[in-house]
Amino acid sequence: MAELAVEMRRLRFVRRPSPVLVEHRPLYKITQLLLVLQMSSRGGKSTLPRLHLFNWALKRTDRIQKLVDAAKAKVLHMTAWGFDPALAIAIRLALAEDLLRPTSTGYQMSDKGKVFIAAVLKDSDAFAKERALLTQIGKDITEAMVDQVAKGWESA
Repeated sequence: MAELAVEMRRLRFVRRPSPVLVEHRPLYKITQLLLVLQMSSRGGKSTLPRLHLFNWALKRTDRIQKLVDAAKAKVLHMTAWGFDPALAIAIRLALAEDLLRPTSTGYQMSDKGKVFIAAVLKDSDAFAKERALLTQIGKDITEAMVDQVAKGWESA
């Protein structure tokens, strides 16, 4: 019986960079967070559930439109929204970079954060879509509106 010649070949793996979705890039999330605090929050501060609401809404046009409508009607009709780990990471990084500071109820933009977001706002093309939508909402999505929805979670 003839011997079979088995040839061993080596597999070679080449590590290539993989693109990171914009939604998961920390600087993008931090800037978006600071825009919400600057343009749609009173005193540059907000609770964590409210920040997650804006983060969730900014991911899709139909969601942000619901926030625009709620701001006009002064009533929030959403029953729930998503909590994104990418936002939690962005908040931790923003705290570490002194762009945010914790408050007793949530987070507030620091002086360094205000300088950073002012530089972003100088470029009219930067975050143009988000800025237009947040301008429509203004400061009309209040903590009380978000708290009212959150109370419904506790009773469910």
